[in-house]
Amino acid sequence: MDLSTEKNRRKYEGTARVLMLMAMEEIARDAHIRFEHSLGVGIYITVDGLILSTTKIRRIEEKMRDLVRQNLPITKETWELDQAIAYFTNKGQMDTVHLLQYHNDKTIEICACGNFRDYISIETTERTGDINDFSLRLYYPGMVLILKSMSRGIGQDVFTDRAKLARAYTESEDCAKILKCANAADLNDIFKSGSGRDFIRVNESMQSRAITNIAEEIADLGCHVVFIAGPSSSGKTTFANRLAIELKVSGRNPIPISLDNYYKNRVDIPIGENGKPDLESLGAIDVDLFNEQLLELLQGAEVEIPLYSFYTKNREPVGKRIQISGKDVLIVEGIHGLNPEIGQDVPSDNKYRIYVSALTPLNLDNHNRIRATDVRLLRRLVRDYRTRGASLEETMDMWDGVKAGEIRYIYPYQEEANVIFNTSLYYEIPLLKKYAYDMLSKVTEDNQYYSRARRLMHFMDYFIESDEESEIPPISILREFIGNCTFYDK
Repeated sequence: MDLSTEKNRRKYEGTARVLMLMAMEEIARDAHIRFEHSLGVGIYITVDGLILSTTKIRRIEEKMRDLVRQNLPITKETWELDQAIAYFTNKGQMDTVHLLQYHNDKTIEICACGNFRDYISIETTERTGDINDFSLRLYYPGMVLILKSMSRGIGQDVFTDRAKLARAYTESEDCAKILKCANAADLNDIFKSGSGRDFIRVNESMQSRAITNIAEEIADLGCHVVFIAGPSSSGKTTFANRLAIELKVSGRNPIPISLDNYYKNRVDIPIGENGKPDLESLGAIDVDLFNEQLLELLQGAEVEIPLYSFYTKNREPVGKRIQISGKDVLIVEGIHGLNPEIGQDVPSDNKYRIYVSALTPLNLDNHNRIRATDVRLLRRLVRDYRTRGASLEETMDMWDGVKAGEIRYIYPYQEEANVIFNTSLYYEIPLLKKYAYDMLSKVTEDNQYYSRARRLMHFMDYFIESDEESEIPPISILREFIGNCTFYDK
């Protein structure tokens, strides 16, 4: 199967989900499966009602491969909504029933293959035999479905343990239990009942406590350099500002430095595969100068750090002179902040690395996950339009290149971080919908981004739009995208 397009990669995943669910119906009909989140080149899955083992997982995979060999047709059936609700109620899929109660149409498309019927929110291939490159492995207490479609561009075709990323997701799931909000319908119930304001307060308080804990750990360790990195639209800048506040509370003096200022002059930036300057690559950064100045600063010298102009695409003639001492902490923000070459000469006990990302904790229901990249794209669409006047097409044009840079230069170093911080907020999709939905609805069928726009609208259709924006604090990470953030909007 051609995996060069995002559409086909998603179809690959959709078909793999169908195979998994069909296999589970035969092997453990009473068990309840949940597709949780991506984990490297795989999807982490939990199963309620079945204790997993390597032997059991081997049986599931063998059944999936048997279904591939049968090459069964996968089709879509249009059902009346009441018919679908009755069917899933009878099957005990109450999470799907709950979701469909917020479905806006009288009919719904159901995925059909042999005797199997389920609601699968993404497209699939036409037959079970269209995919064959997958595997399962135990990842206690769940398992990982490893897919060729998710290995594309990562530089590896095998699953490697990502313990820190998995821990970050586990912490988010623990928060979901406290908030009693695991799926889209749970969130809708909260807002519909009038409890949205309190929910926002608790959610923000949880995130604030996590930032405080990180700041206290940095202060206790006595680190003088903090590196912050993460993918686009993760809220890195707001996180860095909030961390600076908490460091001040802990008696430290934060001094921000942006790795962007160490960009080389445009003529010296390496050319990428597309024939354009590759601003995402480490080669675009003057690593030697940064490392040299970092050591000088840590030894008490005054240095003139460069200032880069994205307007002229060159460094300014005069930089900024800084010097640190005693309680000062350098906060270095940039996409390459976790790369071992950045700050490589600084002793490990004097630096602290933080990976910041929006690890979306919500699903539509147990069988339909929401991709973190889709939520980050919504964030970026809203922010770019608001702050730069960028059209949807302009943001979409850059997005594939941005994601390719993340896969190559950011994701491989996730586990280098001391801690992974999740900037996702459980309540954010209903707020982003207020700004993004109308923009996406105007995309016409002849637009190259029509299918992507419809996909984003499709999962937002299950969320009630919220008007509780006044409850969001001015230092909230979400404010970086929807506006009225105290750090930027004066």
